[in-house]
Amino acid sequence: MYWSVQPSQLHATVVEHTRLGTALIGETTGRCRTTLAAALAESYLLAGRIDFFDLQQPNAANNAFVRGLQAAGEADDALLGAAILAHTAFIPGWEGHREDVEERMSAARAYARRGNAPAMMLAWLDAVEAECMTRCNDTRTALRLISHAEGVLAEGDTEEPCPVWMDWFSPVRLAAFKGNTQLIAGHTAQARTTLVGVLGNLPADDGKQRTIILGDLAAVEAAAGRPEEACRWANEALDQLSVTWYAVGMDRIRDVRKRLHAWRDEPYVRSLDDRMYGWGTTVSALQR
Repeated sequence: MYWSVQPSQLHATVVEHTRLGTALIGETTGRCRTTLAAALAESYLLAGRIDFFDLQQPNAANNAFVRGLQAAGEADDALLGAAILAHTAFIPGWEGHREDVEERMSAARAYARRGNAPAMMLAWLDAVEAECMTRCNDTRTALRLISHAEGVLAEGDTEEPCPVWMDWFSPVRLAAFKGNTQLIAGHTAQARTTLVGVLGNLPADDGKQRTIILGDLAAVEAAAGRPEEACRWANEALDQLSVTWYAVGMDRIRDVRKRLHAWRDEPYVRSLDDRMYGWGTTVSALQR
């Protein structure tokens, strides 16, 4: 439901689910307690993802992840522990705190080894660290990590099953990480090629990721000095946001608009402004 339901609606339900799980776990023992703890950890992970990516509340996300990690420990589920720890790395990563990112990713990889993580999960860990390194202004390390992830997928068994809760990563998602890093590194032509390829291979129901890719393509064209083409992609991103709201996607469009400041008086930029601050978009942003 995360991929289709408004985050402000889904979040309350997920939080209530964690409260119920927390209340019940004190009344269980043995195998039942282990099973319930794993479910509780999944719920906290989802709550933290919504807090961070959709509601942009990193403190609440961190609290959810800590509680999720405690529940994963109760279940002795190393892969859930690895996933939660890697998510916690996004929080310092967004603030540019490299050392904290590296420490949390080292912990996540230790748990992944303990749980014999499949190739897809190992590649995702590289992708997470790459995105954080990009935010820390180290695109060289980020691109090296992405190249390593591509190697892991090429050499590993991509058919090896991942946990059912890990529905946020695929080879196409890795390419999306790569395109964004190439953009920020200033490799405009390479980023365009990568992102157009991602857009062509993205599943039709992946609306949130589509907004990100469209926003990044808009940023590519703005960086290339093609403002009208940038506005075209940005408008497509706004079309997608009207179907599936995603705060991170809206942030991408705001970043594009900053890049378009030199062309602020052009009619196509003014038209973009009118859409960015229309009733629907503004209300969605406030409701997050």
